[in-house]
Amino acid sequence: MKPNEKTNVMRVLDQKKVAYESHSYTPDATMTGEEIAALLGEDPAHVFKTLVTRGKTGQYYVFVVPVAAELELKKAAKAAGEKSIEMIKQKELLPLTGYVHGGCSPIGMKKAFKTFIHETAEPLEKMFVSAGKVGFQVELSPQDLIKTVGCGFADLV
Repeated sequence: MKPNEKTNVMRVLDQKKVAYESHSYTPDATMTGEEIAALLGEDPAHVFKTLVTRGKTGQYYVFVVPVAAELELKKAAKAAGEKSIEMIKQKELLPLTGYVHGGCSPIGMKKAFKTFIHETAEPLEKMFVSAGKVGFQVELSPQDLIKTVGCGFADLV
């Protein structure tokens, strides 16, 4: 990462005066979230992925879950107050959020969607989420993420 290189996520955090640390790694299209956590030297339970879904009502929802975990669609639907929820298709991600697969962040999407963070983040001092570009992560407190995005904790996995 060039010293002055900022992603949109970092600009949003700077603008809101949220403390964060940026991290970068050399991406590989086949990397799993666990491999990214290992590259960062972090416990996979502290590194989160951002998943975008559509509810039965047509509303979109964002779920932030540990990279090693699977989003349980029934629990996600319950958290969102929907009958059912499904993952959006990969080709819908960029036009909807402004982010590509593997670089999707809960911060700075084109529109603000109702967002939920898996409850295991609540006691953490710091968590990692994508900085909005493949190969970039930001480390911040879960409370700062909640303040920035306006989301809450839920049982999702």
